[in-house]
Amino acid sequence: MATPAPIRWDRQIQRRLARGEESALSELYDQFAPLVHGLAGRIVPDAELAEQITREVFAHVWEHPEEFDPSHGSMRSWIGTLTHRRAVERLRQDEAATDDPDGYPVPLESSSVEEQVLAEATAARVQYVVTSLPQALRDTLVLTYFGGRTYQQAAKELGISAATAKHRMRLGLQLLATALSTEHTP
Repeated sequence: MATPAPIRWDRQIQRRLARGEESALSELYDQFAPLVHGLAGRIVPDAELAEQITREVFAHVWEHPEEFDPSHGSMRSWIGTLTHRRAVERLRQDEAATDDPDGYPVPLESSSVEEQVLAEATAARVQYVVTSLPQALRDTLVLTYFGGRTYQQAAKELGISAATAKHRMRLGLQLLATALSTEHTP
């Protein structure tokens, strides 16, 4: 199946969603469900939870199509960002709940700047681009992006300084963003 012209298709699907056209949601689901489920499945450890996140992401898109801003990226990128945020949020909630001795969920801190940049860089080919990065950058990004860890936590796991982990994460994100942004230029 040929991919439609991204910007034009993105805007059309957004308008159709805003009008409440169920066929638009169906079309969007057919196009992006593998991306959403695959990304969620890489972040959370449970296939059932990945399915739930997939449903939540498409429910959010259905209920809030106005949140998509074509000037910030493609529909695919926006949906990938929603998926990443929701999956990492869920992962942290589960970890926080298991860390609390009383079993009550612990409120999460707001996302760091690095996580926001990472979420903006999410796109369909993230996994491919990440695997092409140098090993040191890839290891740091896999822990922070797919593992939901902060750069401080990644530094401990990798046995490097927090400054080195932060530098690797920023450099990796810059390379990732550059690679993804050049894919969409004609």
